[in-house]
Amino acid sequence: MNIRSLTRGDGVVIGAAVLLLIASFLDIYSLDGAPDDYAIPNAWGSAPVLMGVVLAGIIGAALIVVAHGLPQAPKVAGLDLAPFGIAFTVFAAWSALGNVFDPASGADNIGPNAGDGGVDAGIGLILALIATLLLAAAAIAAPLVPALKGPLLPAPKPAAPQPYGAQPQGGYGYPGAPGAQGQPGQGQPFGGQPGQPQPGQPFGAQGGPQPGQQQPQPQQAQAPQAQQPPPAADFSPFWFAVPVPRPLYGEDGSPTPIAELAPGTWYLAVEQRGPGLVAQTQDGRRGVLQDTSGIQRG
Repeated sequence: MNIRSLTRGDGVVIGAAVLLLIASFLDIYSLDGAPDDYAIPNAWGSAPVLMGVVLAGIIGAALIVVAHGLPQAPKVAGLDLAPFGIAFTVFAAWSALGNVFDPASGADNIGPNAGDGGVDAGIGLILALIATLLLAAAAIAAPLVPALKGPLLPAPKPAAPQPYGAQPQGGYGYPGAPGAQGQPGQGQPFGGQPGQPQPGQPFGAQGGPQPGQQQPQPQQAQAPQAQQPPPAADFSPFWFAVPVPRPLYGEDGSPTPIAELAPGTWYLAVEQRGPGLVAQTQDGRRGVLQDTSGIQRG
């Protein structure tokens, strides 16, 4: 689970869930004339309050956070977890409102003194109502309010970017770790020419074509390449992070994304491609980021 993909709205949801958990340990009733040592139950001693308010709110918050924190959240009946979480939070707020209006439920309608039970909502119920209202409001507004869409944790500052084309020593997020193609010890030695014996070959072995092999045709027509916009002449590579998950498309113009850039992770922009950027992912893949609005430069 990537906590850096959580937003400020998710932070409010988590805070409201913690407040709801604290409220569950406080008195849910306020009794007129009760002695100070009278044991008044909390939410854990009332099944309707526990299941309809506390657990419903906490389960809803957990579903929302899991849906936003996992790269590929599981689905229920073909639907994402986030809508189920929002529904749970709204139900919890509705249940808390009903318990505050009528904390004694149907018990105050029994007996000759019906309607005068002297039972009011305690601090636990009132605090639970505030927590569930805040929880439901944050769950609904998080995808809509720009201020709540920002990342919960700022992305760490990357190290100073190396010149484009340089191979770092096994740096995280770069292609060309030890053993990758293009590292020292692979390919031809510096200055080696095709057709000359290379170290490790028997004397007389040539790098040219062997008998029976077809000579390459220099004049053979090459396959047409897709026309790509030329990179900007004054472009310098830089680190950047995206504010929300965004797709990365192939450089060949394919409409199918090849990767998804996640908030809280730094990526290297290597070219300017029209209004977009050619970005390099942590595993060395390159693609075009078409939506560059709101990116954070390192």
